[in-house]
Amino acid sequence: MRQHFCRARNCFMIPVLAVGLFAVSGVVTLLWNWIVPSISTLTALTYWQAMGLFVLCRILFGGFRFGFRKHRDAVHNHFSQHAPFKDKFMNMTDEERQQFKSQWQQRCCK
Repeated sequence: MRQHFCRARNCFMIPVLAVGLFAVSGVVTLLWNWIVPSISTLTALTYWQAMGLFVLCRILFGGFRFGFRKHRDAVHNHFSQHAPFKDKFMNMTDEERQQFKSQWQQRCCK
């Protein structure tokens, strides 16, 4: 079942990424041709040159992860850093938990 879902998601993502590449290339073309020729001696770009420039920039500066791995790692690191606090909170009695909540309400709701 999981393999079928992954295949379906990949089949959906390929056209989405292709459309995104073409859309971003159009934006790069418009922005380049609007800004760069007016402030420098560089010439206007064609659509395909803009796509090549975008792909080159992604390879040199960003890779092709598009932030998915960064987000997953950030979430994992966030929760793993707070694991001791979570364990402490889960081991509190109801009285201690209520006292803790009231102290934080006093601190935050001044």
